[in-house]
Amino acid sequence: MRRLLALFLILAGLAVAVPASADVDAVAYGAFRIVRSVPGTPATPEIMLPEGYTFVAGSQYRVASRAEYYAFIQGPPSGVVPISVRWPGVDVGTVVSGKNRLIPTPDPNDPGLLGFTVPVTASTINALQPTLQVFSYPSASTESGMYWRIEHNDPDRAAGVWTQVRWPAAEARTFLNHQVAVAEVLRDAGLAAEAARRGHFYALMGFETNNTLHQDNPPHWHLSYYPGRDFSAPRAHVPHFWMDAAGRTFYNGMDIQGQGRSRYYAGDPAPIRDVEGSTLVTLTIRADGGLDIDPPAGPRYSLSTGAGFPTEVVVSRAGVPWLSVRANDDVRTGILVIRTTGLVPGAEFRQSTIYTYDPLTGAILGSTTKRD
Repeated sequence: MRRLLALFLILAGLAVAVPASADVDAVAYGAFRIVRSVPGTPATPEIMLPEGYTFVAGSQYRVASRAEYYAFIQGPPSGVVPISVRWPGVDVGTVVSGKNRLIPTPDPNDPGLLGFTVPVTASTINALQPTLQVFSYPSASTESGMYWRIEHNDPDRAAGVWTQVRWPAAEARTFLNHQVAVAEVLRDAGLAAEAARRGHFYALMGFETNNTLHQDNPPHWHLSYYPGRDFSAPRAHVPHFWMDAAGRTFYNGMDIQGQGRSRYYAGDPAPIRDVEGSTLVTLTIRADGGLDIDPPAGPRYSLSTGAGFPTEVVVSRAGVPWLSVRANDDVRTGILVIRTTGLVPGAEFRQSTIYTYDPLTGAILGSTTKRD
């Protein structure tokens, strides 16, 4: 409207100055999750937005799960946009926006009406994915040579495709065991240290089941390599290790930036190379659903299992049992327990690391490690 007014005045021969900062056509985006105190049948609350703000169109931007309801809105940029919610029969526990918990306030004149404010400042909808994602970062600095992200998947938060398929309970536990085992291998083999020396890093990630902006299906995990300081590094190698219902890895769709996807199955060596073409490590899916990790100078590290992949990953080094890894993630309470057992005769040990984290954001609140 302001632009039309300016044009009219100009055509009328009148001087006019319209500050760029007053551009009412500017649009920004915001997102929030309304979390129920007790999960139940997915439902939609009544949400009132202030004048000038609307919901982003599309079913993927307004989503109900058993545990929560999330929505994306758009309108003029503002750090404080008031939202009102009415949800009869449902007790609202809290509201999340970004990685922040917001305290909904009852209206003094209408106790059934809750209010809170959210920032509407993002330039794109995709920039708001952290509102939906519940991740923890045991190692988030790429300068260490290893970036490690743990996805916390709660069946009550399942959204999108994950409401239509079998819940991947075994895969969700197996990818965590694999991540812990691979982190140990990257350190022991010197791969992480060498990546750090070169200003590169490996990235360990799994899959998520609650984000309709990123339909992470089928269940898989990543052991990627980025030849640079961040995720924009050129010629990145990004394996997608698919798992079956028992947690066995059976396929690697490896994306190489600029080359598309290569496909590897059990017994197919998948080399990860630097930008000069030198092999840094070779990854080979095993017939038992595990993984062999071969640094160029050795030794070979083999991820297999004894008690079964959903329960345990056993790592052998140069053919000799080296470590056993068992991890358990209680996504409802925010407690992640990692148990590592040393298997080398004469050097046996047991170590337990307990992470406590915010179950709604993934932010790590503390950790303790005990070894004997």
